Amino acid sequence: MMKKWLSLLQTMDLFAQIPEDGLQVMLECLRPEIEHYPRNSFIAIAGEPFRGIGIVLSGTVTVAKEDLAGNRNILSLLGPGEMFGEMAAFSGKGVWPATVMAQTDTTVFFLDPEKIIGNCEQQCISHRLLIINMLKIFSNKALLLNKKLEYLSIKSVREKIATFLLEQHAQTGQSTFLLPMNRNELADFLNITRPSLSREMCRLRDEGIIDFHRSSIQLKDVDALREILGNG
Repeated sequence: MMKKWLSLLQTMDLFAQIPEDGLQVMLECLRPEIEHYPRNSFIAIAGEPFRGIGIVLSGTVTVAKEDLAGNRNILSLLGPGEMFGEMAAFSGKGVWPATVMAQTDTTVFFLDPEKIIGNCEQQCISHRLLIINMLKIFSNKALLLNKKLEYLSIKSVREKIATFLLEQHAQTGQSTFLLPMNRNELADFLNITRPSLSREMCRLRDEGIIDFHRSSIQLKDVDALREILGNG
């Protein structure tokens, strides 16, 4: 069953430098559970018992959390080859820290964290590499969380949007790109209201800085976006 996903798994940081034959042997030891979820269904709910580290094999999922006022904040949007739940895997709390939902029809497999750090039944040579890779992922996540805190500290709606668009520009290397989430999700991600997002996006368009149609965004004046951050 896992053979069809081997090429995808080999692209992941979690399985970096592990050869295909070693990965096959290791997966026989880890015995991941594969589950299929229809669009808009819950994969995990915050506060419920933790099931294991999830890896998206196909489809797209959102990881979100609600604050005390009931406002939903999207923490991340994940696609094939990306993980969720790894930060909670060894916390000892035993519950999901956030809610994970299938944005499209999705296939996920779950890894039991105890099997990752436990003794390998077949003494896999690749198992040590897996643990090292996991430690690297934790370190990188910690660095990203620091960046997230800096991002959330931006108070101006205009600056938040400019920061997000410039980050997408840097990631894609293009001045025209598709937003990785819809407007409601983007508003949640930026921690602003949907009307505020729409209003500021229209202002940026009217000023000739950007243009947009549905999920497609064109940056017409990148320097002007940078000036927004410089003047903030």
